[in-house]
Amino acid sequence: MDRLLYTAMSGAQHAMMAQGIRANNLANANTQGFRADYEQASARFLEGDGLHTRALAQSLPAGTNLAAGPLQQTGRDLDIAIQGDGFIAVQSGENEAYTRAGNMLVSPEGELTINGHPVVGEGGALVLPEFSQLEIGSDGTVSLTPPGGGAQIEGGRIKLVRPEDGQLKKGLDGLFYADQPEPLAMDENIVLKQGYLEGANVNVVEEMVQTMALGRQFELQVRAMKTADDQARAGARLIRGS
Repeated sequence: MDRLLYTAMSGAQHAMMAQGIRANNLANANTQGFRADYEQASARFLEGDGLHTRALAQSLPAGTNLAAGPLQQTGRDLDIAIQGDGFIAVQSGENEAYTRAGNMLVSPEGELTINGHPVVGEGGALVLPEFSQLEIGSDGTVSLTPPGGGAQIEGGRIKLVRPEDGQLKKGLDGLFYADQPEPLAMDENIVLKQGYLEGANVNVVEEMVQTMALGRQFELQVRAMKTADDQARAGARLIRGS
């Protein structure tokens, strides 16, 4: 009986956690460059004499779907999107992080930023001089026209990286971090598109269907716990003879 109770309880706990992941996906369906997460679980058998027949649902760290999202044309000079694989490097505290969101801004000090994080160039954070026009090449090179006009000058090159499978993990801030202390090397073959942004790769219909399925799973687990409780009460009554 305790096997049923604990298995159902751990199953309900996992269903609640999974619903939180799906709800976060839906909440970020319109977030630029967002990558949807998915829940993972495995069966864990208890250790100890007489406990090996008891299995619990063990939640594993959430996985992330790295499939590309749709590109949306904005026409804005400071919007960029990556075609195919790759990530844009940004600074997050002392670490280098990576994102697919390309909605850049220029700070009053001339620093290129994405959601408050400095964009990394070949030699560190990209800081631009004053300019009247800005162009970003497909290789990430930033070309600037001075305020008074004249020939374009190069303002630096945005660092683009192509991690290997399983090399990046999503942080709590939504950025991706490498599983090694050194920053990833720049990849010369990644292609950028200026004037475009990449949307989230969230499939809203699929997320809603999964959320409803998880709700039903949670209800079934609660019913199983209620059944275990009823059986325990019935057993106690038989023992008492009442």
